[in-house]
Amino acid sequence: MMHAVDSRPAPAQAPQATPPKPVKRVRSRGQRDSGVAWLLSLPTLLILVAMLGYPLYRMIVLSFQNMRLRELFSGATPPWAGVDQYTKALTDSVFWGVVARTAGFTVVSVTLSVLAGLGIALLMRRVTRGVRMFMMIAMMFVWALPQLVAAQAFRWLTDSDFGVLNYVLTQLGLDYDTHSWFVNPWEGWAVITALVVWAGIPFLAISLSAGLTQVPKELLEAATVDGANPWQSLRNITLPILKPLLMIVTTLSVIWNFGLFTQNWALRDGHPEPVYQTLATYSYTQAFGRSIYSYGSAISVITVLLMLGVMVFYIRQMFKIGEVD
Repeated sequence: MMHAVDSRPAPAQAPQATPPKPVKRVRSRGQRDSGVAWLLSLPTLLILVAMLGYPLYRMIVLSFQNMRLRELFSGATPPWAGVDQYTKALTDSVFWGVVARTAGFTVVSVTLSVLAGLGIALLMRRVTRGVRMFMMIAMMFVWALPQLVAAQAFRWLTDSDFGVLNYVLTQLGLDYDTHSWFVNPWEGWAVITALVVWAGIPFLAISLSAGLTQVPKELLEAATVDGANPWQSLRNITLPILKPLLMIVTTLSVIWNFGLFTQNWALRDGHPEPVYQTLATYSYTQAFGRSIYSYGSAISVITVLLMLGVMVFYIRQMFKIGEVD
């Protein structure tokens, strides 16, 4: 007896609903890198706060007081002066002349330093390894020389009676016998600028030379094959790659040169004339030369505020230099 077989397919069972998996929040690479950067920078920031925080706080408080010799020797609390010291500075034409002089010197010296450092860095990539090593060792000696020693050396070089510079120019037929380089402010500032540029070139040249190693040779060779001249290769390939490093070393140079003190102070034997005053020396002269301590503190606070934007920009660039677009 034959049995009929039901060939119809069994009805499909409804799929069981699975609970949704919890969504994990994944931080982007930029967020992780930023957190690591802040973590690595934390010890340095704590040290800076510990070493500079209290002196900066005292300077700010002193700028709102009226510290005189009487309070200095007696230890009494100076009377409160409010914003009188800042009003005095911001309405003083002499102060604004010092600000303009400091800013002008900074622009000229930083421009010359960066251009010279970049030129030497490009030259170092074209010479032999032995010559490059000799150049680096020579620049390291210049960089390691204390600022005061370098300033004294330039002071002897430009001495009006026994200076080597006057002797060489006189031997060349020029009338520079017993010539004083600081009578004319333009000549005096040329000497100060030459000293600052000479001392700043080693850091810039060595840093930029290291940055040039990151420029792919294949790109430069391809540009040469396509008919690009050296200037076009520099402008379109080398400089864009060096841009983050150039911004950092330029910002550092601005910070250092804006706070010029040792060079012009030593070259003028500790008594810089008004035409050779910068913000750093002017603040020191007002505070300790004329015993106007609160006014000198106010000038220092204004100087810090002027540099605050530059320092913030530098810190941002330090955090961004390792990021990849």
